[in-house]
Parts: sequence; structure tokens; C-alpha cells
Amino acid sequence: MAKQSQPSNRPNSLRSQQLPSNIVAKEFGEVNVANTGEELHVEFTILMEPQGQDAEGWKTGVALDASASMKSPYGRKLKGKVPPDVMADYEQKQWVESRIEDGNRVKSFKKEAYQDAIQKGYFKTTPNTVQSLAQQFTAYLAGNLDVEGGTSVIYWACGNGAEIEILGDFTASQCATLNVNGPNKVTFGEATVLTPAFNHFVERFVEAKRGMYIFLTDGRIDDLEEVKRYTTQLAQRIAAGKGNYVKAVLIGVGDGVDVRQLEELDDLDTGTDVDIWDYKIAREMQALLQIFAEVVDENKIVASTGIIYDDTGKVVKKYTDGLPAKVSISLPANSEWFELEVYGQRIRQTVLSSSRRN
Repeated sequence: MAKQSQPSNRPNSLRSQQLPSNIVAKEFGEVNVANTGEELHVEFTILMEPQGQDAEGWKTGVALDASASMKSPYGRKLKGKVPPDVMADYEQKQWVESRIEDGNRVKSFKKEAYQDAIQKGYFKTTPNTVQSLAQQFTAYLAGNLDVEGGTSVIYWACGNGAEIEILGDFTASQCATLNVNGPNKVTFGEATVLTPAFNHFVERFVEAKRGMYIFLTDGRIDDLEEVKRYTTQLAQRIAAGKGNYVKAVLIGVGDGVDVRQLEELDDLDTGTDVDIWDYKIAREMQALLQIFAEVVDENKIVASTGIIYDDTGKVVKKYTDGLPAKVSISLPANSEWFELEVYGQRIRQTVLSSSRRN
């Protein structure tokens, strides 16, 4: 079984920053950097699919956020602008109504206004970016990981925000024609409630040796504290040997992703060595393989030798008895990058966060 991430030996009060996936070397899974002011503490993993016994017994799921704030990524919103005089005409005809969507009061066009605005070219539909992502993640999990070759797909945050609509289980070949444009049996949700969807997978596949569950979302989670409590209880059960391995990955979708909440779950301290949540931003991902960034056995040897250099060419660490899948190093505080030499080639990795690059 893939070993859960262990606590690092950096100071407990020091918060690390996960580097965006698009600036992480393709050979690495995740790179976290913490700056003490005097030096940088860097942790990184070697990216690979689960191997050997760690690749056995997985059940998989993909959950698609269907709250009202996600209508645009589903291609269910109209973009454009109606001229003020036309808007006034719509309001006079009572073609506009005020209502609550995802906790916010918004003006909504009635059918007559939509039809008129589209006909006159004021509006065009947004592109459906969720469908392609759903097809890719589902096909990848079904074809490369799931023990039964089928990945379960659901909509979550439907209706009152806590409802779920099940699409079904799909093989890799079926995903090419998987139609994803939002829930059909229930409405887009009034809130974004994550716990029921997470619990759905955990309970459905409770007998599975391992579970990998992907949650596509814009990151606006209304029950964040409840998710934390549920996750902590689950982690404690797993740590006590009363539950099986679970990895949940949040994938931020769209232009307005609330990264703060995703980071809170990723950094959640459950009081155990069990690390359940990870997150990625869809537009930053260079490969679907990056969902395994934290699914590592840190004691697994991935190469017979390895050498790490800082940006001055100084040897930081040398592995003569095997390079592990998870590595921790310290660098001077003004470092810009490090290099890992393995199998005769050097892999360069920046350690500059967005704030330091700017």
C-alpha cells in the first residue's frame, strides 16, 4: 500500500507553499517550499503511477460540481452585454426577474429575454470546458487504475446544494461519448456542499483496498468546516487500521477558482500521518499523471543513485544507496533553483513562488 505522507522535519510553525503545477518539472509530482528567512526547506516527490502492489485494488470516482456558479464552465451561461435601452425594455416587459443563485442575488432573464438577446446577437453561450475534463479524468482512471475498469461519475452540489445525481460507471472507451452539460434530474445547486459527495464515494467503495476520487470544482465550498471534520474522522479511522487508503484530489476549474479553500483542505492537519486531500488547478496541469503527486511511498527507491545541486553548483545532498520517491532538502534563502542528477541527466526545478518571481 502506498504510504501516506509523513510529517516533515521543518518547523511546525512554518507554512510551505505548493508550487503551481505548470512550473513543476515533468519528472516531479509536487514541490513545496517554505522560507524561514535564513533558508528554504524544499520537499518534492518523484512523479509516477502507483507500482506493484500499490497499483492493486483501486476504485475510482469523478465528481462534477453542479452548483449555480459552475453554469458558465458547463456552457450553460450566456456571455455578452445587453444595451441599457434594451435592458430597460426587457424590464418594462417583465422579462427580467431577481432571484438568489449560490447565495447571491442576481438578475435573471426570462425565456423571452434570452431568445430576443440571442437572436439580436447580444449573447453567445459560454464554452463547455467541464465535459472535456470529465472525459479525460474518467478515461484515465478507468483505463489505468480502476480494478474493474470502470470509473463512477456523479454531479454534486445539485438542488439545495447537498444533492447528488449519478451519471453511472464508465469504461475508458465509453468516455469519448460521455455527455456532460450539467444535471438533468435536479437543478444546479443553490450552494456548494462537498461532504455528501465525498461520503458517497467513501461509503460506496468502503470495501475497496484503495480509493482515488477526483472533484472538479470552482473551489467555493460552503461546508468547508464539515468537510474538515469528516476528513479528520476518516483519517483517524485509516490511521487506526479501521479504514482503507483514500486519496481525494480537488481540481480547480474556471477563471475564478477559490484557491484559499482548496489549500485549506490540502494542508489540513488531522492529527495523524494520513494525508487525504490534494489539489490542482486544471489550467496549470501538464499531465493527468499529476493527480498521483501525493500518492507516493516515500521509502520507495526510484533510482540507484542521485545527486542534488543548488544554483551555485554546490552538492546539497547525495544518495549513494538509492533515491527515494520523496525528498527533503534545505537551500540558501536566495536560491532560485536546484537540480537533481539522476541516470546521467539533470532535472532543474525552480523554487521561486509567484511572489518571489514578481
